[in-house]
Amino acid sequence: MNQELDLILSYFPDLSDKQKEQFAALGNLYREWNQKINVISRKDIDAFYLHHVLHSLGIAKVMRFEPGTWVLDIGTGGGFPGIPLAILFPDTNFHLVDSIGKKITVVKDIAKTLKISNVEAQQIRAESLHRKYDFIVSRAVTRMANFYPWVKGKFKKEDFNEFTNGILYLKGGDVDEEMEELPISYVTYHLADYFKEPFFETKKVVYVPYEGKR
Repeated sequence: MNQELDLILSYFPDLSDKQKEQFAALGNLYREWNQKINVISRKDIDAFYLHHVLHSLGIAKVMRFEPGTWVLDIGTGGGFPGIPLAILFPDTNFHLVDSIGKKITVVKDIAKTLKISNVEAQQIRAESLHRKYDFIVSRAVTRMANFYPWVKGKFKKEDFNEFTNGILYLKGGDVDEEMEELPISYVTYHLADYFKEPFFETKKVVYVPYEGKR
Protein backbone atom coordinates (compact mmCIF):
# COMPACT_ATOMS: atom_id res chain seq x y z
CA MET A 1 0.00 0.00 0.00
CA ASN A 2 2.83 2.44 0.76
CA GLN A 3 4.17 1.92 -2.74
CA GLU A 4 0.79 2.90 -4.18
CA LEU A 5 0.65 6.00 -1.98
CA ASP A 6 4.20 6.87 -3.07
CA LEU A 7 2.93 7.05 -6.66
CA ILE A 8 0.46 9.77 -5.64
CA LEU A 9 2.98 11.55 -3.42
CA SER A 10 5.55 11.67 -6.20
CA TYR A 11 3.22 14.04 -8.10
CA PHE A 12 1.36 15.63 -5.18
CA PRO A 13 3.98 15.93 -2.42
CA ASP A 14 2.15 18.47 -0.24
CA LEU A 15 -0.63 16.23 1.06
CA SER A 16 -1.75 16.55 4.68
CA ASP A 17 -1.65 13.51 6.97
CA LYS A 18 -5.42 13.16 6.61
CA GLN A 19 -5.18 13.21 2.80
CA LYS A 20 -2.42 10.59 2.88
CA GLU A 21 -4.59 8.34 5.05
CA GLN A 22 -7.59 8.81 2.76
CA PHE A 23 -5.63 8.05 -0.41
CA ALA A 24 -3.92 5.05 1.23
CA ALA A 25 -7.29 3.59 2.28
CA LEU A 26 -8.93 3.87 -1.15
CA GLY A 27 -7.38 0.74 -2.64
CA ASN A 28 -8.64 -1.73 -0.04
CA LEU A 29 -12.09 -0.13 0.08
CA TYR A 30 -12.56 -0.45 -3.66
CA ARG A 31 -11.18 -3.99 -3.69
CA GLU A 32 -13.72 -4.97 -1.01
CA TRP A 33 -16.58 -3.40 -2.95
CA ASN A 34 -15.37 -4.97 -6.18
CA GLN A 35 -15.87 -8.42 -4.68
CA LYS A 36 -19.56 -7.58 -4.14
CA ILE A 37 -20.34 -5.68 -7.33
CA ASN A 38 -18.21 -5.00 -10.37
CA VAL A 39 -17.35 -1.33 -9.80
CA ILE A 40 -14.01 -1.46 -11.59
CA SER A 41 -12.95 -3.95 -14.26
CA ARG A 42 -10.92 -6.85 -12.90
CA LYS A 43 -7.82 -5.99 -14.91
CA ASP A 44 -7.95 -2.38 -13.74
CA ILE A 45 -8.20 -3.15 -10.03
CA ASP A 46 -4.57 -4.36 -10.09
CA ALA A 47 -3.48 -0.96 -11.42
CA PHE A 48 -6.07 0.92 -9.36
CA TYR A 49 -3.89 3.84 -8.24
CA LEU A 50 -2.44 4.41 -11.69
CA HIS A 51 -5.55 3.89 -13.84
CA HIS A 52 -8.12 5.45 -11.52
CA VAL A 53 -6.67 7.62 -8.76
CA LEU A 54 -3.75 9.26 -10.57
CA HIS A 55 -5.72 9.48 -13.82
CA SER A 56 -8.50 11.34 -12.00
CA LEU A 57 -5.96 13.70 -10.47
CA GLY A 58 -4.77 14.63 -13.96
CA ILE A 59 -7.47 17.32 -13.83
CA ALA A 60 -5.65 18.85 -10.85
CA LYS A 61 -2.47 19.13 -12.91
CA VAL A 62 -4.37 21.26 -15.43
CA MET A 63 -6.18 23.45 -12.88
CA ARG A 64 -6.47 23.74 -9.11
CA PHE A 65 -9.97 24.42 -7.81
CA GLU A 66 -10.34 27.40 -5.48
CA PRO A 67 -12.09 26.93 -2.11
CA GLY A 68 -15.85 27.25 -2.49
CA THR A 69 -15.91 26.02 -6.11
CA TRP A 70 -18.84 23.80 -7.08
CA VAL A 71 -17.93 20.80 -9.27
CA LEU A 72 -20.34 18.33 -10.86
CA ASP A 73 -19.02 14.86 -11.78
CA ILE A 74 -21.32 13.31 -14.39
CA GLY A 75 -21.34 9.53 -14.85
CA THR A 76 -19.07 9.15 -11.85
CA GLY A 77 -19.42 5.35 -11.77
CA GLY A 78 -17.64 4.24 -8.61
CA GLY A 79 -16.50 7.81 -7.91
CA PHE A 80 -14.04 8.88 -10.61
CA PRO A 81 -12.73 11.48 -11.03
CA GLY A 82 -14.78 12.94 -8.15
CA ILE A 83 -13.52 11.03 -5.10
CA PRO A 84 -9.76 11.55 -5.68
CA LEU A 85 -10.38 15.23 -6.54
CA ALA A 86 -12.52 15.70 -3.43
CA ILE A 87 -9.70 14.33 -1.26
CA LEU A 88 -7.20 16.63 -2.95
CA PHE A 89 -9.46 19.71 -2.72
CA PRO A 90 -11.23 19.42 0.66
CA ASP A 91 -12.59 23.00 0.45
CA THR A 92 -14.25 22.44 -2.95
CA ASN A 93 -17.81 21.06 -3.19
CA PHE A 94 -18.30 17.94 -5.33
CA HIS A 95 -21.64 16.60 -6.56
CA LEU A 96 -21.18 13.07 -7.96
CA VAL A 97 -24.02 11.71 -10.06
CA ASP A 98 -24.69 8.48 -11.92
CA SER A 99 -27.85 6.84 -13.23
CA ILE A 100 -26.83 3.45 -11.76
CA GLY A 101 -27.89 3.17 -8.13
CA LYS A 102 -25.46 0.49 -6.97
CA LYS A 103 -22.50 2.60 -8.08
CA ILE A 104 -23.80 5.58 -6.10
CA THR A 105 -24.15 3.24 -3.09
CA VAL A 106 -20.40 2.58 -3.36
CA VAL A 107 -19.59 6.30 -3.64
CA LYS A 108 -21.69 7.13 -0.58
CA ASP A 109 -20.11 4.36 1.47
CA ILE A 110 -16.55 5.37 0.56
CA ALA A 111 -17.20 9.07 1.24
CA LYS A 112 -18.75 8.18 4.62
CA THR A 113 -16.04 5.67 5.60
CA LEU A 114 -13.21 8.09 4.78
CA LYS A 115 -15.09 11.13 6.14
CA ILE A 116 -14.89 12.95 2.80
CA SER A 117 -17.39 15.61 3.84
CA ASN A 118 -17.29 17.66 0.62
CA VAL A 119 -18.94 14.94 -1.51
CA GLU A 120 -22.64 14.62 -2.27
CA ALA A 121 -23.57 11.49 -4.26
CA GLN A 122 -26.88 11.12 -6.06
CA GLN A 123 -28.54 8.63 -8.41
CA ILE A 124 -29.91 10.89 -11.13
CA ARG A 125 -29.55 11.48 -14.85
CA ALA A 126 -27.50 14.53 -15.76
CA GLU A 127 -30.28 16.05 -17.84
CA SER A 128 -32.60 16.02 -14.78
CA LEU A 129 -30.31 18.25 -12.70
CA HIS A 130 -31.32 21.89 -12.24
CA ARG A 131 -28.46 23.28 -10.13
CA LYS A 132 -25.61 25.32 -11.58
CA TYR A 133 -21.89 24.66 -11.13
CA ASP A 134 -18.53 26.28 -11.75
CA PHE A 135 -17.04 23.20 -13.41
CA ILE A 136 -18.31 19.92 -14.75
CA VAL A 137 -15.88 16.99 -14.83
CA SER A 138 -16.21 13.55 -16.33
CA ARG A 139 -14.20 10.58 -17.46
CA ALA A 140 -15.30 10.08 -21.07
CA VAL A 141 -18.75 8.72 -20.35
CA THR A 142 -19.85 9.41 -23.94
CA ARG A 143 -18.90 11.45 -27.00
CA MET A 144 -18.77 15.19 -26.39
CA ALA A 145 -21.57 15.68 -28.95
CA ASN A 146 -23.84 13.71 -26.58
CA PHE A 147 -22.38 15.12 -23.37
CA TYR A 148 -22.46 18.84 -24.19
CA PRO A 149 -26.27 19.19 -24.53
CA TRP A 150 -26.68 17.67 -21.04
CA VAL A 151 -24.54 20.35 -19.42
CA LYS A 152 -24.66 23.56 -21.43
CA GLY A 153 -27.26 25.19 -19.17
CA LYS A 154 -25.67 24.11 -15.90
CA PHE A 155 -22.87 26.64 -15.46
CA LYS A 156 -22.72 29.59 -13.07
CA LYS A 157 -22.03 32.87 -14.83
CA GLU A 158 -19.53 34.28 -12.29
CA ASP A 159 -15.92 33.07 -12.47
CA PHE A 160 -13.42 33.07 -9.63
CA ASN A 161 -11.03 30.27 -10.64
CA GLU A 162 -7.95 30.51 -12.84
CA PHE A 163 -10.00 29.25 -15.79
CA THR A 164 -13.39 30.43 -16.99
CA ASN A 165 -16.11 28.06 -15.76
CA GLY A 166 -16.50 25.06 -18.04
CA ILE A 167 -15.95 21.35 -18.68
CA LEU A 168 -12.81 19.39 -17.76
CA TYR A 169 -13.11 16.06 -19.57
CA LEU A 170 -10.71 13.13 -19.21
CA LYS A 171 -10.34 11.56 -22.62
CA GLY A 172 -8.09 9.17 -24.55
CA GLY A 173 -7.43 8.71 -28.22
CA ASP A 174 -8.26 11.14 -31.02
CA VAL A 175 -9.76 14.13 -29.25
CA ASP A 176 -9.81 16.48 -32.25
CA GLU A 177 -11.96 14.26 -34.45
CA GLU A 178 -14.60 14.07 -31.72
CA MET A 179 -14.47 17.73 -30.72
CA GLU A 180 -14.84 18.94 -34.30
CA GLU A 181 -18.38 17.54 -34.25
CA LEU A 182 -19.36 20.59 -32.20
CA PRO A 183 -19.02 24.34 -32.89
CA ILE A 184 -17.29 24.98 -29.54
CA SER A 185 -13.82 26.09 -28.54
CA TYR A 186 -11.63 23.76 -26.50
CA VAL A 187 -8.06 23.28 -25.28
CA THR A 188 -6.36 19.89 -25.01
CA TYR A 189 -3.83 19.13 -22.26
CA HIS A 190 -1.69 16.00 -22.66
CA LEU A 191 -1.27 14.10 -19.40
CA ALA A 192 2.06 12.75 -20.66
CA ASP A 193 3.36 16.29 -20.00
CA TYR A 194 2.64 15.81 -16.29
CA PHE A 195 2.97 12.06 -15.63
CA LYS A 196 5.84 9.86 -16.84
CA GLU A 197 4.06 6.47 -16.82
CA PRO A 198 3.37 4.95 -20.30
CA PHE A 199 -0.34 4.64 -19.40
CA PHE A 200 -0.70 8.40 -19.88
CA GLU A 201 0.80 8.62 -23.37
CA THR A 202 -2.64 8.81 -25.03
CA LYS A 203 -4.54 10.37 -22.11
CA LYS A 204 -5.72 13.97 -22.18
CA VAL A 205 -7.78 16.55 -20.33
CA VAL A 206 -10.07 18.51 -22.66
CA TYR A 207 -11.12 21.91 -21.33
CA VAL A 208 -14.26 23.48 -22.81
CA PRO A 209 -14.96 27.00 -21.51
CA TYR A 210 -18.57 27.95 -20.87
CA GLU A 211 -19.50 30.51 -23.50
CA GLY A 212 -23.05 31.31 -22.54
CA LYS A 213 -22.29 34.80 -21.26
CA ARG A 214 -20.37 36.07 -24.27
